[in-house]
Amino acid sequence: MQTVAQALARMGELAASPTVSKLATAFEGAGYEFALVGGPVRDAFLGRAVNDLDFTTNATPDQILAVVAPIAEAHWDIGRAFGTIGAKVAGETVEITTYRADAYDGDSRKPEVVFGESLEDDLGRRDFTVNSLALRLPRLELVDPSGGIEDLLAKTLRTPAPPERSFGDDPLRMLRAARFSAQLGFEVEEGTRAAMTALAPEIDRISAERVRDELSKLLLTGAPRGGIRLLVESGLAERVLPEIPALRLEVDEHHHHKDVYEHSLTVLDQAIDYEVSRGVLDSPDLIVRLAALLHDIGKPGTRRLEKGGVVSFHHHDVVGAKLARKRLRALRFDNDTIAAVSRLIELHLRFFGYADAAWTDSAVRRYVRDAGEQLERLHILTRADVTTRNRRKADRLGFAYDDLEERIAVLAEEEELAAVRPELDGADIMRLLDLKPGPVVGEAYRYLLEVRLDEGPIGPDAAEQRLRAWWAAREA
Repeated sequence: MQTVAQALARMGELAASPTVSKLATAFEGAGYEFALVGGPVRDAFLGRAVNDLDFTTNATPDQILAVVAPIAEAHWDIGRAFGTIGAKVAGETVEITTYRADAYDGDSRKPEVVFGESLEDDLGRRDFTVNSLALRLPRLELVDPSGGIEDLLAKTLRTPAPPERSFGDDPLRMLRAARFSAQLGFEVEEGTRAAMTALAPEIDRISAERVRDELSKLLLTGAPRGGIRLLVESGLAERVLPEIPALRLEVDEHHHHKDVYEHSLTVLDQAIDYEVSRGVLDSPDLIVRLAALLHDIGKPGTRRLEKGGVVSFHHHDVVGAKLARKRLRALRFDNDTIAAVSRLIELHLRFFGYADAAWTDSAVRRYVRDAGEQLERLHILTRADVTTRNRRKADRLGFAYDDLEERIAVLAEEEELAAVRPELDGADIMRLLDLKPGPVVGEAYRYLLEVRLDEGPIGPDAAEQRLRAWWAAREA
């Protein structure tokens, strides 16, 4: 946390940058108010990198365009209906928004856009006090009408207006509370938490796309666990991601199993650690994090209390994959993300048989083939899924997965494992068997693929012999 003097000095340096100074001079010259607002001001106090430049002004969108157009390399008005104009100035992308005073009407999923009259009014309708800070430009006057600096010092999230009104105006702010709590490491003030619980049903007014985007931002923070806990404890998760609170299974006094909810949060933590430490994927990786959080959501529906105090969750991987597909579709995730996450959940148990009995090369090939493009993510998820406190068991599983990855690497080098396919393609099959395109060609191809997976490369001549023998047996 920076001191006020340090933060103001940092903002002074930012104000002197070509982008900010050019904009501030242009708006002042045109007779309009102009201020840096929200996240950049907050982050200057927190000593965090300032990446996005957001400005606000009393100029209307048309007036903003008139000021910006002569000094910008490019500008766009895709957000004009919401009062926002985007531009590229001195090489940096910025957004400039007219003062706002909008709110929900109580039924609509989208706010009614109403322009405000003053900077203070604009700051008062924002989500949290720590985001309700502004720096008037070019004179470098800090504006903090709701005590945001004190809340930054106290590491507290609080709404500038009464939370019931703030969340009533825009229920998505309740999800943003969870996200900023995780992102900044702040505690949500008691009254604000109580309002989240009381108003949780209001989140139903928000579109699935906006909910999806906010959940994604939460998962992409450095430590999302606390934010997820807040969603569960407030009742919001029950409405937007009910599979997660459902993981809090009751434990029968005669049947014992690990806490699935806590286990899933730990797997998420560990997956993030592996994602970063392995350095193969672009981090943060939303697919890894969704798969880690959701990997056991099939357990509540498959839980069985067996004799001898044993609890089973047979086929929870398959059930969980189906549940994940359904939930992610409801949240309007794209098809590629849905397919990747559900595939990882479906495969997340596959490895554990390897630790008990070493696989054949054929089994290793199938593991790679079934994972496909998700192999690295499957490595991460499988390793993260080991949360046992039994050090001997954890080491055994870790060593076994090390061995599996080494075998995959060796086979990949020897056999081009990432592109496993038969030595004969569909055209070869049709030529050799004098066939026309049809289902039987696919049947023959799948047979040759099984041979390839079982035995590795056998060469085109041997593949032809196998094909003809298969065809003769089929025709007999």
